[in-house]
Amino acid sequence: MSQLAPLISDLALILICAGTMTLIFKRLKQPLVLGYIVAGFLCSPHFKFTPSVVDTDNIHIWSDIGVIFLLFALGLDFSFKKLMRVGGQAVIASCTIILCMIMIGIFVGWMFDWQRMDCIYLGGMLAMSSTTIIYKAFDDMGIRQQRFTGIVLSILILEDILAIVLMVMLSTLAVSTNFEGSEMIYSIMKLAFFLILWFVVGIYLIPLFLKRSSKFLSNETLLIVSLALCFGMVYLAALVGFSPAFGAFIMGSILAETTQSEQISRLVSPVKDLFGAIFFVSVGMMVDPHMIMEYKIPIIVIVLSVLLGQTIFGTAGVLLSGQPLKISMQCGFSLTQIGEFAFIIASLGVSLHVTSDFLYPIVVAVSVITTFMTPYMIRLAVPTYNIVNKRLPDRWKRLLDRYTSGTSTTAHTNNWKKLIINILRIVSIYSVLSIAITILCLQIVVPLATDLAGNLWGKIIGFIITIIVIAPFLRALIMKKNHSPEFRSLWADNRFNHAPLISVILLRIVIAMGFIIFIIEELFHASAALIVGIAIVLVCGIIFSRFLKKQSIVLERTFMKNLNSKELQEEDTRTKQPDYAGKLLERDLHLSDFEVPADSLWTGKTLKELAWGKKYDVHVASVIRGNYRINIPGGDLQIFPNDTLQIIGTDKQLATFAQLMKEVRQTKDTDFSKHEMKLKQFAIDKKSSLIGHSIVENGIRSQFHCLVVGIETNGSNLLHTPDPKEPLKENDVMWVVGEETDLNKLLLSCSTSN
Repeated sequence: MSQLAPLISDLALILICAGTMTLIFKRLKQPLVLGYIVAGFLCSPHFKFTPSVVDTDNIHIWSDIGVIFLLFALGLDFSFKKLMRVGGQAVIASCTIILCMIMIGIFVGWMFDWQRMDCIYLGGMLAMSSTTIIYKAFDDMGIRQQRFTGIVLSILILEDILAIVLMVMLSTLAVSTNFEGSEMIYSIMKLAFFLILWFVVGIYLIPLFLKRSSKFLSNETLLIVSLALCFGMVYLAALVGFSPAFGAFIMGSILAETTQSEQISRLVSPVKDLFGAIFFVSVGMMVDPHMIMEYKIPIIVIVLSVLLGQTIFGTAGVLLSGQPLKISMQCGFSLTQIGEFAFIIASLGVSLHVTSDFLYPIVVAVSVITTFMTPYMIRLAVPTYNIVNKRLPDRWKRLLDRYTSGTSTTAHTNNWKKLIINILRIVSIYSVLSIAITILCLQIVVPLATDLAGNLWGKIIGFIITIIVIAPFLRALIMKKNHSPEFRSLWADNRFNHAPLISVILLRIVIAMGFIIFIIEELFHASAALIVGIAIVLVCGIIFSRFLKKQSIVLERTFMKNLNSKELQEEDTRTKQPDYAGKLLERDLHLSDFEVPADSLWTGKTLKELAWGKKYDVHVASVIRGNYRINIPGGDLQIFPNDTLQIIGTDKQLATFAQLMKEVRQTKDTDFSKHEMKLKQFAIDKKSSLIGHSIVENGIRSQFHCLVVGIETNGSNLLHTPDPKEPLKENDVMWVVGEETDLNKLLLSCSTSN
């Protein structure tokens, strides 16, 4: 018998433990993440009663791949446009929560006299709530339709992107091992530079590539291409000094803006589940019971810090963003756990060798405890609010009411603010693109040209190529928004605006000249006057070139088309929520989507028969059926399987409706095999009662629930479409389809004499 490699035997042990724990925890209605952690503990050397993993180094490599897939899948669910839509309220709440929880983590670590990096990493671990666990808890409790859950999910979106930024910053701190301000500023600028570069280039190129390759993209090829893009970005991120997980997240967020994002997410999901399970199992393998007992006091303190900290600062953050006290407390109580990002940050500290060995099992123990307590904390929010509301002074209540009542008003944004923000965005994006192109040309194009054409001519050729490539971007940097409505309005409003507006244009011209001067200075040794003169001439040519104007417009239109392609597809297929859905949140009304299950008892019935408005006080705003939307449907509209119902109601009404939808299901067939259809032949003998009567008269379909699919008469060929009114004769052979019991009844009838 051949010997199995340790990697294969270890993988077999891991998957057996993980599969067993998955079934157990699914039966117990607990998060599967906890099951994977328990499975990891069972197959670790710390548990003596079961076989243990032999080669842990290989498992850690697989878990690193698991982190990559988890972040890639998270990026596919996330998008930068979604980040822009979450609004200022989520930004205020999430930033408040993260900053306060980081400080709590650092304080707790300092209180136990831990090392400086342990304290900082602990703060990062405690700052992020678990998206997976909260989603699962909301679904299990049937409260996804309530108002506060939408706010919680918006906060989680912000926390996910800020967690990626935090990972980059922690990696930088670990490598530099100091806290110099210049190092931190450099890291932030580097992060911003590559974020802009990768996102802009990715949105421009990848949708074009997928569109032109669409006829070759089957499920298999699309999966491989997506994973190739993911790991290509992983390699690039590692090459420039970021974590591989950061690159996976960026590529996922780029692909999230494409029209194939949902298909890619569906294809990647099984692979993500496999490697994600291995990652969480490897987390469980780090659990050391002896170390947990040794550090039981810090574990208890950290658990209390998470529960109290997230409750207090989560409530305060949401309250600060302008939400009512009840909603704020429901949000704060929902965020009281740590999960996957805590494990990822902990594994980052271990891989960089900057955190102590005890920190990982402590965080795992804290995560397990807080995860189990999540549903109870969510349920505790409303009773706690009732107690607080009773004891809150009337003066404070009036103050809170005045503060929160102003959240629905939109502040007037003046033209100067709009113009400056747009110009800063334009200058940032096109400067990043110009810097990247300049570096590539100076590092690759110029050396290649000098090798082919000599030193002088090679530099001249390289200079010309560089200027030609960056010219459309420099023109956009100078000219964009110079004829915008804000610019024209400011120019016409007041003559004192002329000087600032001209100064802004001149500043942008100087920035563009700076790029050209830098390139000339790098390639040639010339006088300052000559360099500036050449730069002025080239900038003038760039500004007045109609060809470059056309090129810059085409580039921007292509980028915006790719960026908005997913939304345009949603509008074409009529699956996008109506604009009024967000306005309903300003009151205690919400618009939620419900998909009708295929086995629902509602299918086939009309809205008038169901009478949801009278029974449950909810209203059907729209019915989405395939690629069609039926707005304000009438009472005669029938409900079909897999219809998406857009229902308007309050938190309580929608929760009741969601629970009812789960209950009105067809009774499951306990023994499906009994109803299997079979094909049999029956020969009609001379004593049969069927002779002389037609198929209809014998009730073969109506009485015996069988179907005659063919008849052989006098040894002739099989008649596939027998006449149901033709009398049956002796020795006819019937081919009949039906269930086993019905066929036996028919056979008995065939043998019965008159």
